[in-house]
Amino acid sequence: MTDAERALWRALRSHQMAGLKFRRQHPFGDYIFDFACLQYKLVIEVDGGQHTEQLKHDYDRTHQLMAAGFTVIRFWNNEVLQEIESVKERIWRTVRETQPHPHPDPPLEGEGERQDDPPLEGEGERQDDHPP
Repeated sequence: MTDAERALWRALRSHQMAGLKFRRQHPFGDYIFDFACLQYKLVIEVDGGQHTEQLKHDYDRTHQLMAAGFTVIRFWNNEVLQEIESVKERIWRTVRETQPHPHPDPPLEGEGERQDDPPLEGEGERQDDHPP
C-alpha cells in the first residue's frame, strides 16, 4: 500500500465512516479495488503520479465497472495526503447520493392483521378457562 492508501484506510476501516464496511485490496473479476464498500457498490481508487500514463486504462476500467452497477471515485495521492477531510466528505456525499432511500409502504391488501378478525381455530381464549 502507498502512504496515501494507508491514510485513507485509517479513515475508512472499522466502520468509521457512518458504520459502512469498506474492504481494501478487494478482488473482483480481473480487478483489484483499492477500496470497496460492497453494500453500496462503491469503489474508491487512489492514483499516484505515475498513473498519468494509465489514464486510458483507468477510463476503460471505470466505465466497465459503472456498466456493472458500481460507482467509482478516484483520488490522487496528494489529495488524500493533503486534504483527507475533503476526501472523506466526497466519499460520504457519494454514499448519500447512491444510498437507497427507504420509504415504508403500507401493507398490500390482504397482508397484515385486522383488529376485527376473529381468532382462527385453536387461537384465542379457551372456553373452559373462565367459569360461567
